Order: sequence, then C-alpha cells, then structure tokens
Amino acid sequence: QVQLVESGGGLVQAGDSLRLSCTYSGRTFNIYNIRWFRQAPGKEREFVGDRSRSGFSYVADSLKGRFTISKDNAKDTVYLEMNDLKPEDTAIYYCAARQSGSGNFDYWGQGTQVTVSS
Repeated sequence: QVQLVESGGGLVQAGDSLRLSCTYSGRTFNIYNIRWFRQAPGKEREFVGDRSRSGFSYVADSLKGRFTISKDNAKDTVYLEMNDLKPEDTAIYYCAARQSGSGNFDYWGQGTQVTVSS
C-alpha cells in the first residue's frame, strides 16, 4: 500500500504562485511514477504532469512554462510549482502513484483545492 497526502492549496490572485506538495509513504520502494491531475467543477479530470523514479519530469503542453515538477527524495515528496496562475487553473489537484508492473494509478491522495481569483 502507498499513502499520498497533498498540501499547499489555497486561494490566490491571478498572477500569483503556489507550490503543491505530494508526500508519499508506505511501500514507496515500488513506486514507478507519481502523476499530478486536476479536476475543475463540471469538467473531466485533466493530466497536469508526471515525475518518474528515474528523475524525468514533464508537464502537459498547455502548462509548460508555468508549471514545473520536482522531487525531494529525502522528504519523499513531489512538488508541483505553479507560476502565473490564472482563474482557469482553479481546480482540485490530486497526486497519484503507480507501482512498477501496474498499468494503473492505484493510489490517490485526497486532493487539495486551488482557487485563483481574477
């Protein structure tokens, strides 16, 4: 089992920055990659970015230049750095983990709300 806890969300103004954290615990040795998703009210869940065990990170093309992903191995935490936030970034942000050998992201955090006011 893997447990994931997101934090760092909040209410900000357009143009502000936020850093979300995804702290993982449990059978972490078997995690292959951790992915960020978001879901806005009335919309489908959207891929935000990914961080693999090898250290490779990437974000959705539409978010490049504003969002980046990093990791602190000592803290078992993956970060989502969001800059120049826009009202359309308002959503619940989730992180999810996929274990080696699994085709699915079986472990999810509870989500953290990000609200961007204009």
